[in-house]
Amino acid sequence: MLAAHIAVTILAAVITGAAAVAYLVGHGYPRAQLDMKGLPRSWMPVLGTLLAAGALGLLAGLAVPLLGALAAAGLVLYFVGALVAHLRVGSRKLVGAVVFLSAAVAALGLNPVLW
Repeated sequence: MLAAHIAVTILAAVITGAAAVAYLVGHGYPRAQLDMKGLPRSWMPVLGTLLAAGALGLLAGLAVPLLGALAAAGLVLYFVGALVAHLRVGSRKLVGAVVFLSAAVAALGLNPVLW
């Protein structure tokens, strides 16, 4: 169980960290996503910072499991919000949001704090 926790946590941290970098450097994909959802582009740094904090929290959770559980729970809320934002505008391109949400849920579910 510990090996699964470590593997899933690292995977979730890597993909979330990559998304954070995309938001923080102003990549075109996050800009298009914000435009499609009708959100201001000024939110990009805020959303990128939240993603970066979640990714770092997941990694820190390998040493302090409670911190990892809190970071994973925060990411679950973040990605549920992303999913709702997609559905609100009628978007059916949900694969990305579902993959990120699934990784965050798995990291939370495998966290030793919950055992």
